[in-house]
Amino acid sequence: MDKPFYNRVKAVLAEKGKTNKWLAEQLDMNTNTISKWCRNEMQPRVENLFQIAEVLDVNVRELLVSTK
Repeated sequence: MDKPFYNRVKAVLAEKGKTNKWLAEQLDMNTNTISKWCRNEMQPRVENLFQIAEVLDVNVRELLVSTK
């Protein structure tokens, strides 16, 4: 069975032409953490989702996989 995807951080980074390293620098976080978010091995906290949305200039909803 495929692992479920909960966030779209990797997809939105690609859409914006940004890298994991760039996001890590913007958030002052470890690149390994960002990488785990992008692989959906670990999920960002709600506070982090809002920070990511702000630096990527997107609505926070774009970072989540829709359930409908």
